[in-house]
Amino acid sequence: MNHRKIFYWSITVALAGFLFGFDTVVISGADLSLQALWPRGDVFHGVVVMASALWGTVVGAMFGGFPTDRLGRKKTLFWIGVFYFVSAVGSALANDPWVFAFFRFLGGLGVGASTIAAPAYISEIAPPQNRGRLGALYQFNIVFGILAAFFSNYLLGGGGENAWRWMLGVEAFPAFLYTLMVLTVPESPRWLLVKKHDRAAAANTLRLIDPGMDTEAEMQRLLADHEVVDKTETIFTPKYRFSLMLAFLVAFFNQFSGINAFLYYAPRIFEIAGLEKSSALLSSVGIGIVNLIFTFIGLSLIDRFGRRQLMYIGSAGYIVSLSLVAATFAMGIKGMAVPAFLFLFIAAHAVGQGAVIWVFISEIFPTHLRASGQAFGSSVHWVLAAAIPSLVPVLFSSVGAAPVFAMFAFMMVLQLLFVWRMMPETKGVSLEELEKRLTVDGGR
Repeated sequence: MNHRKIFYWSITVALAGFLFGFDTVVISGADLSLQALWPRGDVFHGVVVMASALWGTVVGAMFGGFPTDRLGRKKTLFWIGVFYFVSAVGSALANDPWVFAFFRFLGGLGVGASTIAAPAYISEIAPPQNRGRLGALYQFNIVFGILAAFFSNYLLGGGGENAWRWMLGVEAFPAFLYTLMVLTVPESPRWLLVKKHDRAAAANTLRLIDPGMDTEAEMQRLLADHEVVDKTETIFTPKYRFSLMLAFLVAFFNQFSGINAFLYYAPRIFEIAGLEKSSALLSSVGIGIVNLIFTFIGLSLIDRFGRRQLMYIGSAGYIVSLSLVAATFAMGIKGMAVPAFLFLFIAAHAVGQGAVIWVFISEIFPTHLRASGQAFGSSVHWVLAAAIPSLVPVLFSSVGAAPVFAMFAFMMVLQLLFVWRMMPETKGVSLEELEKRLTVDGGR
């Protein structure tokens, strides 16, 4: 097994996650500047200016399964890089909120499609015993991108009234580099076999993965279950109902933790808590560092402890931290209490949902439906990721921060019940064996 090549391909593809994290969070540093530049009310600012990328992500997640299946994982990942690059340049140069929203929407298409193509690719080239760790590289790069965005915003925040242009435009550099790098990875052997029916190309990739492999025997093993597949079935076929429910609930609870709402409005939340603007931006960098450290911890544990155990740990951390944040806002406590509790919230997310979601959704559907299953889970995730942050400015100004965080804490109690009663363990099991377990046995 050529572990070095598999790691290189995985980390290259996972760099789509870096751009995902950077693109999603970089807007937080421009939040108040954009509202002052285009003062059209909280609803317009939240839905059009701030959440335009998230609405693009919804569309990218809903339809990203089509190019991932038709063009292949590799070509889709290449075009994702192109979208990121054009979005960064266009957003930085925009002089109108609708033009700005269009280019942010374009970047969102790349984010949404990347949540399908990148995890699917990594899960299909990774050996079962390392699939969680390699799959979690995507999430690791997401939080690395988040940290880079927070740090970049902090460094560029003092650049005057046009600082926001530099904040958004700097993403063009890593986007261009990623687009070139993804050209060096091979196509997924499972896609080549199941979707393109190209045995020669699949055999070449399998030999790159393991030069000593009996490629004919391996291809027969991979094709064994798919040669009898009903070509008309979809993810909504009754036998995949359990997998569909799992994808929905994991994505649903991910966003009802409030993670995207917090990442989008971190500086604003810290200012509500009484921090100065510069301190709020610096605290956002701290959030990025905590996120990166605990994502690394989650990455190192996911194949040892398993997906369920990390979800238990994350759920408990969510409940405690969000309850403390809600109580702090309710009591009007100012200063560093809120940032401290939100650091705990980020740590809980990074070890739990953050490390698990994209790995888990990429594992629970069969190869011929993996892209569409991934698209379904990503769509649920991103519809909520667009809707919830869109409402945050209105909710903060109408009901206040305390009830919002209390609601998120309650939702995490429900997540804990989901993990306990429904979520199966997937660590160390081949994708083909998982298909049999989830479609026949229907659970643990």
